[in-house]
Amino acid sequence: MDSDKGVLYLIPTTLGDNEPLEVLPYSVKKVIEELTYFIVENEKTARKFIKRITPKKSQPSLQLFKLDKYADEMEVRTYLDECSKGVSIGLLSEAGVPAIADPGAEIVKMAHEKGIRVVPLVGPSSIILAMMASGFNGQNFSFNGYLPIETSERKKAIKQLERLSKEKNQSQIFIETPYRNEKMLADLKSTLTPGAKLCVACDITLPTEYIRTLEIKDWKHTKVDLHKRPVIFIIHKE
Repeated sequence: MDSDKGVLYLIPTTLGDNEPLEVLPYSVKKVIEELTYFIVENEKTARKFIKRITPKKSQPSLQLFKLDKYADEMEVRTYLDECSKGVSIGLLSEAGVPAIADPGAEIVKMAHEKGIRVVPLVGPSSIILAMMASGFNGQNFSFNGYLPIETSERKKAIKQLERLSKEKNQSQIFIETPYRNEKMLADLKSTLTPGAKLCVACDITLPTEYIRTLEIKDWKHTKVDLHKRPVIFIIHKE
């Protein structure tokens, strides 16, 4: 790595509306205090988070580069130019940690290509926290992102994940758009075998946190409101 170049810091944020230093180490605050340039998904929420964790930091001095699905690819290629001048930049997650079920992997890849040092900072990952709390095999697990939207394709994917879990003793993790959580849970109950286990982890790190692991036959008699709440689903079949 070129010591004359700046550093790309991967900066985690909270998973919800809690105080940053309740779930983030003080080192994250210190890094943010030192930076002026940030790559962010949403400018408004990024500014709100920065103000909350470093209230005295000058908001007008911030230089924010937007990284979302509308970002111009050629423009994105210039986002790390300041690092080449010796200036460090922060890649700020919208929720949780950057580049894990979150935009930013391309920026990290670009940093490696340019010989820029990448420093990941400690923070909450809903995927890892849910896995920790599930009681499932933490030695072998897979994150599958979103399952298909169409019902028959989704049910097919659920059965495939159940087979993979049994064959490989591998916990299968996935997520859903919050307003479709209830439909997802209903499909899991109707598709998985009665003895398969399901962990539902909702509102992780928040006061409303709900984490429960049950066999499907027990989930069929359990009611929980998941509508418009961030949820991690994990399947395990022994």
